Amino acid sequence: MAVSLDDRTILGSGEFRYRVEGHWGKLPKGWAFGEVAAVAVDSKDRLYVFSRSEHPMTVFDRDGNFLKSWGEKTFKRAHGLSMGPDDTIYCTDEGDHTVRRCTLDGEVLLEIGVPGKPAPYMSGRPFNRCTHTALSPTGDIYVSDGYGNPCVHKYSPAGKHLFSWGTSGTEPGQFNLPHNICCDEDGLVYVADRESHRVQIFDGNGKYRGQWNNLHRPSALFMSRGPCPYCFIGECGPVLGVNRKAPNLGPRLSILAKDGKLLARLGDRDEKNWPGQFISPHGIAVDSRGDIYVGEVSRTAWPNLYGDEPPPANMRILQKLVKI
Repeated sequence: MAVSLDDRTILGSGEFRYRVEGHWGKLPKGWAFGEVAAVAVDSKDRLYVFSRSEHPMTVFDRDGNFLKSWGEKTFKRAHGLSMGPDDTIYCTDEGDHTVRRCTLDGEVLLEIGVPGKPAPYMSGRPFNRCTHTALSPTGDIYVSDGYGNPCVHKYSPAGKHLFSWGTSGTEPGQFNLPHNICCDEDGLVYVADRESHRVQIFDGNGKYRGQWNNLHRPSALFMSRGPCPYCFIGECGPVLGVNRKAPNLGPRLSILAKDGKLLARLGDRDEKNWPGQFISPHGIAVDSRGDIYVGEVSRTAWPNLYGDEPPPANMRILQKLVKI
């Protein structure tokens, strides 16, 4: 018998309280998201949804009304999305091994990587199933790379490769699946080292500066702009048969201060709310009002998290958490 996913009306407490809109976004009739790999918000609070579907980029106003789509002949497998301060959008295509900088109407302004031609596995050369991008305050581009590489690559704003860092491993500066990346106003670089259960922090030259360890398989990162940003982290749940039902391991959203202090945890799974508010939070964006958008790769993640348990008919793909 399939389990159901009831929306939890309110998540969090104190300064971090949110009302859930569990199935958000009104697609045209006959369309489906498939899975939402990433989301991004522009300066007008329009939401860009990067999905593994026939229409990889769909755009909505803040009320969830569909505005347009693009990218149907451009992208192979959506993975990462980040919005530049000039309202150009960086799209990381894991299946095509490329990063493309686009206008908000889908015109490709810059392409990094060779479409369909990955670098050799674990070679450290760009790209082998790259995962996400981040921009420095001066416009340099960082790319986490990814499923077939254990490193970060730095590019100039024009797309010239400057240098790379990282090798496979668990020591500081090594990576075990760098799955997401973001940058703060001081130029520090934050990398979700997913399978080592940590976020590592580097300066703009790739020098290790520290790490956050109070996480479980961090998958999504979003850092709000400003001198004292919050970091919003989507964490995946346990996938081993022996700990799939263990509490306090996610899937969940965590909000951390810049010093790594935990400020809030939203939707953590336990026996009372099984299977929980989230399945696999893979992409996060926060708008100017503090509302959080969460994209999930639920269909891919479900069998890893829940084994042979039948998935619910109303599988969540895209949620909005309205700040209250």
